[in-house]
Amino acid sequence: MNEDKNKQQQISIELPEENAMGEYANLAIITHSSSEFVMDYIRVMPGMPKAKVVSRIILTPEHAKRMLKALSENVIKYEENFGKIKNAEAVMAFPLNFGGPTAEA
Repeated sequence: MNEDKNKQQQISIELPEENAMGEYANLAIITHSSSEFVMDYIRVMPGMPKAKVVSRIILTPEHAKRMLKALSENVIKYEENFGKIKNAEAVMAFPLNFGGPTAEA
């Protein structure tokens, strides 16, 4: 019975070629409502007056919490292998508020 359960839980994930290279983003804006978290990933270029949202991910609160846990575990593993990541709070010198509830990214 355990083998049947494991077979049902397996999922095949496909990475389409057009997504394989990914998108570079150096800023994330996170907003939320009672039913979803919206994460906008943005590419900010020095000296440019506009920044482009390169990707938007919408998650349920349960998935957002799972992502937080997974990201936290991966940061710990990264720091074990490569050393502490410097604190990025000092780097962010400009406020961003787009009129909704926000969280730090």
